[in-house]
Amino acid sequence: MISELPFNSSQSELEKVLDGVVRAGEKIIEIYNTDFSTEKKDDDSPITQADIESNKILKEVLEETGIAILSEEDVDDKKRLTEEKVWIIDPLDGTTDFVNRTGEFTIMVGLVENHKSILGIIYWPIKKKMYLAESGKGAFCHNEEWEKIEVSMMSEMQNCHALVSRHHLSEKEKKLLDEMEISVVTSIGSSLKVTEIASGDAEIYLTTTNKMKQWDTCASNCIISEAGGKMTDISGKEFSYNTDAVHHENGILVTNGLIHQDALDVISRLDS
Repeated sequence: MISELPFNSSQSELEKVLDGVVRAGEKIIEIYNTDFSTEKKDDDSPITQADIESNKILKEVLEETGIAILSEEDVDDKKRLTEEKVWIIDPLDGTTDFVNRTGEFTIMVGLVENHKSILGIIYWPIKKKMYLAESGKGAFCHNEEWEKIEVSMMSEMQNCHALVSRHHLSEKEKKLLDEMEISVVTSIGSSLKVTEIASGDAEIYLTTTNKMKQWDTCASNCIISEAGGKMTDISGKEFSYNTDAVHHENGILVTNGLIHQDALDVISRLDS
């Protein structure tokens, strides 16, 4: 279980939620250590019993808060659209990494109020590492104890460390990184790309895909913002959550904030 919170949260049941996230992580690892099977969803993405069991545990604890839930693993009934607040969750972010046993998978729980991400929780079950942020409270990582995390101060793009998807790096994305003259590029799975940038261990992650959805970014958006970084689409537009359409249609750009505009300028130049 996680020790007491690193800040006074406006969410009265946050400690219970964190405990639920840890329990979901324990269940995921329990299944990870078995000869589990993999099935395909309608969109051809993989799903395992770990996704299903984690979703069940998270929903049980989140339903106690009385706030609507949008989950990757449930049918979206759209009732959430009438609510000011909604939990947006990915019970197992990085299912492909889970299946391939890279260890690079997480649980993501975000809270949205009036279309903005105001609370982010990312848990890395293999390492028992918890990332937590709330609007105006800062970003923290729990590994034995809570520590404040902040982005790096690197402002020269060519000296930056870029993180890319282990499974979905496109030719266009390679070209963008070449144009930015970024020489250090590391592949890593799931939302760990954002937690690494939030912790100051890398400076940029980008993807041009239109397949990402709100549960892929909601938790990490709050964490990167509170750590001093920035997340937008690849045209620089801020993300709005709890909207009718859940796809991010124009990619994702995450940086330490200092190089964000420079990165947008390169993207704009190559697109024009």
